[in-house]
Amino acid sequence: MFISAIAQGFLWTILGIGIFTTYRILKFPDLTVEGSFPLGAAVAVTAIVSGIPPFPATLLAILAGMGAGLVTGLLYTKGKIPVILSGILVMSGLHSVILFVMQRPNLSLLNYPKLYDVFTGLPNYFDVIVVGIIALVIVISVLLFFFYTSKGQAYIATGDNESMARSLGIKTDNMKILGLVFANGITALSGALIAQDNGYADVNGGIGIIVIGLASIIIAEVLFKEVTLGERLITIIIGSVLYQLLLLAVIQLGFDTTYIRIFSSTILALFLMTPQLRKGLNLSKISKEEGQH
Repeated sequence: MFISAIAQGFLWTILGIGIFTTYRILKFPDLTVEGSFPLGAAVAVTAIVSGIPPFPATLLAILAGMGAGLVTGLLYTKGKIPVILSGILVMSGLHSVILFVMQRPNLSLLNYPKLYDVFTGLPNYFDVIVVGIIALVIVISVLLFFFYTSKGQAYIATGDNESMARSLGIKTDNMKILGLVFANGITALSGALIAQDNGYADVNGGIGIIVIGLASIIIAEVLFKEVTLGERLITIIIGSVLYQLLLLAVIQLGFDTTYIRIFSSTILALFLMTPQLRKGLNLSKISKEEGQH
């Protein structure tokens, strides 16, 4: 179970990184991920069932997620629909798209090849860990390469100060679209890998997954404060694995897994409140010291 939680942590990290590219860098929330995640799963599983090898099937899933992000970006920047509402509209629409792709609410990969079959000689769950690490190395390397290009610097500048970026001639709308395309492509990759690990894709597989991605980011930020952008992407891995281990601990304590989402939300809320709790404790210490003097 411990190794399984670590393996799951690596796969969910990809989702966390996808959310990070918009939530923290561009400074706006994107709810499209709750649609692009199951879309990636649906496209990958349907492609594999249709006879396409797992690797190109996974690439198709990424392209599908990027397409979803593009639609949200266009609604937000060109249609002038608020980003949260744009995400909700696309997320809702993707429910029908997923049903169209799979032609049913869920689809199994039983007796079909998976990406993890390449590493069948490894002990249980280590094949998932290896694939997760490879995927993370590729995703993080591509993002870091992009961030150090002029386009990447323009992307970061758009999130830091949009008005200043626009005054420098940066087409901020294009940067937002690019960010949403990246974020949802990465999210769809996570969905495709997790679907292959679980052995099926489900139309409702994206419900609440934004909490899991945010938890990876928040835990990383609470534990590691002053870090570079590259280091932050690495710390999200630690945050994701710790989050999965915390959920494992909840399950091991005997709690009903039916209510796992309320526990996951509680864990995220506690980490979000940590700065305030620390602040409160520091204030109480200061008041005590002043009282002694």
